[in-house]
Amino acid sequence: MKVAALQMVSSADIRTNLYTARGLLEQAAQQGAELAVLPEYFCMLGFKDTDKLQFAEQPGQGPLQDFLGRCAHELGLWIVGGTVPLATGAAEAPVKQVFNSTLVYGPTGQCTARYDKMHLFRFDNGRESYDESRVLQPGRQPVTFDLPSRDGSTWRIGLSICYDLRFPELYRALKADLLLVPSAFTFTTGQAHWEILLRARAIENLAYVLASAQGGTHENKRRTWGHSMVVDPWGQILAQQAEGPGVVMAELLKARLEAERLRLPALNHGVL
Repeated sequence: MKVAALQMVSSADIRTNLYTARGLLEQAAQQGAELAVLPEYFCMLGFKDTDKLQFAEQPGQGPLQDFLGRCAHELGLWIVGGTVPLATGAAEAPVKQVFNSTLVYGPTGQCTARYDKMHLFRFDNGRESYDESRVLQPGRQPVTFDLPSRDGSTWRIGLSICYDLRFPELYRALKADLLLVPSAFTFTTGQAHWEILLRARAIENLAYVLASAQGGTHENKRRTWGHSMVVDPWGQILAQQAEGPGVVMAELLKARLEAERLRLPALNHGVL
């Protein structure tokens, strides 16, 4: 199965970001991808954390969700829509917090899975300070979905988002063949930990890992680490891109996955 990790440098302008995302999705489809994954906050990286609140959508309706469904249907792709801000309450209620949600659309254009980010990023080194809990409400449930590939194999795919990467227990609970990590890692934390954590999650779970990232200096002056990549079950990097918008393609082999799990049956040796 061919997959694509899409890297972006999203701005505060939603229309521009959707135009860029559509172009990258078209490239992925033209290169034979069955699954394309957009990065976290693909639709907008605003000047303030609260900017995303004004674009919150009710589940199942809204221009961002319509865009993802339409692209999936028109391009014949499975699309994992990075993250979209979804309302936590009724439409008429004031929006004070949102869910940071990954939505999965099949080639029919229908939404088949939703995952709300469970672990909310907090970091303060005296120069940079982040606290997602100010505007985000955490999710409660791990989520997987099944993707029937064109070659007849079926892949169990586990969903996660960015800061989730630091919590290995989530990935073990997913019991997935392919782990997705749409992200907007900061340059500081990404430079130190991004590749190490991605390769560790692949090795621990004997699973493929696909991480699509924001990568570059944004309109709001924030710099993200990038290095979108695909990692195989032995922890080897199959493809990656350092910075800038792009499509990172790789081919996943179910037979390779099964062989590695047979050779090293660590998933059967847990004691908890």
